Amino acid sequence: MIQLDVTIMGQAYRLACKEGEEETLKQAVQYLDDRMCNIRDAGKVKGTDRIAVMAALGIAAELLASKSAEGPFAGMTLAEVNQKIAAMHTVLDAALAPQENLF
Repeated sequence: MIQLDVTIMGQAYRLACKEGEEETLKQAVQYLDDRMCNIRDAGKVKGTDRIAVMAALGIAAELLASKSAEGPFAGMTLAEVNQKIAAMHTVLDAALAPQENLF
């Protein structure tokens, strides 16, 4: 195992990966950083943890759409998948809003 120092949304992390998998991990970090920064920059979601959840949902939806022709996003265009993800964001925002008042 080797250690790799990366930055996601300006926060430094040290990650472990198998030798020879560094480039794949770097690409994954860049993809996640791009997704999270886009969500943050859109200004609709506040808090790193919520941004991470939204990014994870989007990435999971992309994965499911690409894995199965019978999955929940089967036959959908990318625009339609993005609409579904936006709807998920709305539901999560509404569900998490009361928690924001606790802090």
